[in-house]
Amino acid sequence: MRPPSGRSRSPLAWATAVMLVSLVALALAGPPVWGAAADRPDLSAVLQGPSAAHPFGTDSLGRDLLARILTAARPSLLLALAAVVLGATAGILLGACTAVLGRRGRRLTGGLINLLLAFPALLVAMFLAVVFGAGATGAVLALAAAAVPGFARLAQTLAAGVAGTDHLAAARVLGLRRHRLLWRHVLPNIAEPLLLAVTTAGGTALVALSGLSFLGLGVQAPGYDWGQLLSQGLDRIYAEPVPALAPGVAVLYAALTFQLLGEVLATHVARRATVARGPAPVLAPSGPAEDGLVLQVEDLTVELPTAGGTIRPVRGVCLSLRPGEIVGLVGESGSGKSLTALAVADLLPYGARTSRRTLRLHGEDLSALTPKERDRRLATGLSMIFQNPASALNPSLRIATQLTEAVRAHRGASRASAAAEAADALRRVALAPALMRARPHQLSGGQRQRVMIASGLMVRPGLVIADEPTTALDVTVQRQITRLLTDLRRDTSAAILFISHDVALVGEFCDRILVMYAGTVVEGLPVDRLADGARHPYTRALIASVPDLGADRDRPLPTIEGSPPDPLAPEAGCPFAPRCARRQDRCAEQAPPLEELDAHHRVACWYPVPAATPEAVTAS
Repeated sequence: MRPPSGRSRSPLAWATAVMLVSLVALALAGPPVWGAAADRPDLSAVLQGPSAAHPFGTDSLGRDLLARILTAARPSLLLALAAVVLGATAGILLGACTAVLGRRGRRLTGGLINLLLAFPALLVAMFLAVVFGAGATGAVLALAAAAVPGFARLAQTLAAGVAGTDHLAAARVLGLRRHRLLWRHVLPNIAEPLLLAVTTAGGTALVALSGLSFLGLGVQAPGYDWGQLLSQGLDRIYAEPVPALAPGVAVLYAALTFQLLGEVLATHVARRATVARGPAPVLAPSGPAEDGLVLQVEDLTVELPTAGGTIRPVRGVCLSLRPGEIVGLVGESGSGKSLTALAVADLLPYGARTSRRTLRLHGEDLSALTPKERDRRLATGLSMIFQNPASALNPSLRIATQLTEAVRAHRGASRASAAAEAADALRRVALAPALMRARPHQLSGGQRQRVMIASGLMVRPGLVIADEPTTALDVTVQRQITRLLTDLRRDTSAAILFISHDVALVGEFCDRILVMYAGTVVEGLPVDRLADGARHPYTRALIASVPDLGADRDRPLPTIEGSPPDPLAPEAGCPFAPRCARRQDRCAEQAPPLEELDAHHRVACWYPVPAATPEAVTAS
């Protein structure tokens, strides 16, 4: 082992490196160098104590104990490592698969892990060693099986942190199979702590294996390991303690080496980190299709379980998009914009439930498809650009891998052709193909967002959902991203649903705007009417809240007084009524429906702002 570089070369790291190198050298050189002496009997030197010829004494056949201890290093270490590798592999796969299984599979797997953890590992190992039969093979299998529950619980806990990340959700949108999700998106992101656990488990397995051999359940004669040598020397420990203590010291030395190795690796990982710093929705048959629509959603509702009860953050949402159309979805934080997009993409968090009257993508009723077919339609017909590209991109994979895996999975493209398409996609978003070898942390925020757009281009979708793609980006990069989306619409005729809380930004490049408040669409209108044709008081308040460089700087910026309603305690009537200056008694009694003012304008308000009114109606 080479000690960690730089400032991490502590005395502990150097000592651990020396101990590990000595163990490796002993395992490699032991049998060839001392094997003959270890197996050579000498009846004239039976059961002798330490001497110049035999520093640790001899056994009942006169064989040199020092040679036997040195030779036993290889089988002792290899058997212990074999048990760890087998147990860790089975346990990690069992625990990590909970991040990619459905709700029922996740529950059953979690219950199985809890059941296995109820039995003490050492007792399980002893019981299984008897069942499998005394011997090296039975001992290894018994220790491996006993180690499975511990590794499974650790992997399950670590995988739970990956299961909710955006990059795993993005991979689900691409329709990747569960084994690809597991191998490429879950395991690489939990590898470091698992490696540390495997390292420290090596010492535990060595002690346990020696214990089984000591009890006669492990290695059998004529083979031998440190545990068996300890058992043979125990009979004369009071007369000659060295033959009994020497194998025990060897076990202690090796176990301590593994433990120290884990500590050194953990310290190195922590220092580097410091420096580097659901279930399927409820689907009913959809309503009648409308010709020429890329996306048709009617009466979409989302329910989420919480500690205080079930809430409905999205209620009765209706929206539609035509080819080549950019529709903006705006509203305050918490208005239900992102949940609406996640419901369309079938990416709602665990426990969420959806219902709707119609959900069609490219004219196809998604509820009429099997889950596998629905996932494939969503993966190839829809692309999602998440708000935070740093978490939406898998940090452990190169950009090339993340761009090409969907094409290879769904279209069967070769590695070379997929790479060529990825390079072309990067050029279309004004990035150099050389970035394909980079990892996400090596890119700037704007570059990562462009990579997300390029990833969406790879599957040639008819619908792109951009969930606040310009958040936390500077104004120049914001304009670049919106320009790229506009070019994407022009070149591919894809429909784009652009989600944002910035009504000014949406008003610059969208064709239509839908305004959401408290989980419902309160107004939908063409963008050219936004400035002076908005009729809902909330829309007018959003417009009035946009900073104006020509405004009087001595006056405070306009805001919308009050706060959105509590989703745990919904009240009757219009949800915006408590903040609205135009409220009347009817507003508190009955929620207004979303009604058409004309063919292109809908509003949900009992008393809408009169058309062509220059004043901006704000909340009182």
